[in-house]
Amino acid sequence: MTQLTHLDAQGHARMVNVGAKQPTQRVAVARGMIRMSDTALAAIRDGTVPKGDVLATARIAGIMAAKKTGELIPLCHPLSLDAVAVEFAFVEQGVECTATASLTAKTGVEMEAMTAACVALLTIYDMAKAVDKGMVIDAVRLVAKRGGKSGDWSAP
Repeated sequence: MTQLTHLDAQGHARMVNVGAKQPTQRVAVARGMIRMSDTALAAIRDGTVPKGDVLATARIAGIMAAKKTGELIPLCHPLSLDAVAVEFAFVEQGVECTATASLTAKTGVEMEAMTAACVALLTIYDMAKAVDKGMVIDAVRLVAKRGGKSGDWSAP
């Protein structure tokens, strides 16, 4: 096992020092879904959810969340993102969210993409809970990353 980078010699949490690293272009893609009733899915698709345009609101929430990741995750570096995209697809029994974050920096953007996907899905829940309180957020994960010391990676 490799040394844990977020622990110092005494085992205390620390933010990793990336000062000596060279900036590189980095991209991360995260995906997750929210499962729901046919009634809720139809309401989102048809734009009849009482709170308004669910996916437009969730997209903005995801983008805003990516920008705040360094404030939410204790040991994350605050990053100046070049771009964040949040996309949705209707799937059987729900909505799939794909979030992509990119930048040129000394550290990766995996957490920003994951945070964007999670908050977008939470926003869908919040916007549509009057229609279906039993919705389930599921399978949020990193699906790909490019750049940085560890190189490119894609989920199997």
